[in-house]
Amino acid sequence: MDTRTLEWNWRGETIRVGADASGTGPKLLLLPALSSISTRREMRPLQERLAPHYSTLAVDWPGFGDAARPQVDWTPDAYAAFLSFLLTSVMAHPYAIIAAGHAATYVLKHAASASPAAARLVLIAPTWRGPLPTMMGGHRPFFDRLCRLVDRRGLGPLIYRLNVNRLAVRYMGAGHVYADPAFLNGERLRQKLDVVRAPGARFASVRFVSGRLDPLASRDAFLDAAGRAAVPILLVYGAETPPKSRAEMEALAALPGVRAVRLPQGKLSVHEEFPDATMEVVASFLKDERP
Repeated sequence: MDTRTLEWNWRGETIRVGADASGTGPKLLLLPALSSISTRREMRPLQERLAPHYSTLAVDWPGFGDAARPQVDWTPDAYAAFLSFLLTSVMAHPYAIIAAGHAATYVLKHAASASPAAARLVLIAPTWRGPLPTMMGGHRPFFDRLCRLVDRRGLGPLIYRLNVNRLAVRYMGAGHVYADPAFLNGERLRQKLDVVRAPGARFASVRFVSGRLDPLASRDAFLDAAGRAAVPILLVYGAETPPKSRAEMEALAALPGVRAVRLPQGKLSVHEEFPDATMEVVASFLKDERP
């Protein structure tokens, strides 16, 4: 695995993100979810399985990953711009983009509004709405106040740490992310805790949780983007996905032109927990659709 650092300029500030490259063959861009515990390493099980046949690049999103992160008021515009940077300056015209969670919807939105950046898309448990808006049925004014509180020195780190301690991370993982509560344990748990404890982690994390990084505003916009994306789409999700998120994925699955596969196990990180089952579906789609 070739680990490298990418540099991207956003509004006069140089943002550094980690990336892993491996394999040879048609180019694949792998994008992890945008969540408090996500990094490009969640894509590594898939990347290792794809590398014998494809040239793969897995990239952290700005504000996420396992390194220190700057204080930036992250917005959907920033992430859309970063995706455009990847597809023009880092990996132009990949054979496919494989993206999870919110990343999948950013990719879908890009495909709907620009000339196709890839020959096909693989969307793994795509989400368009953050955890708090999902739980509360929409946005609330308190969410913006929460971001401002977490941004503050002194008080902000305290509020953040109370919500990403070891117990909270394990509870979140068992409730929404992993089907097996024991999956997030030992070294794997230690790595996730390193992610949430990295300097500056709170700035992007609170914006994701509160819905400030939601790429789209509604289910209708989510489905419209899929309908306008002029490339073959594979949707992969697990049968144990939390009901509210699963309902959005099933609405997407019902669209013509979307090939949907529901795996018998798995929640929001089905690709990380069940890479063999995910790989079987993805490999078939990539092979079948290759020119």
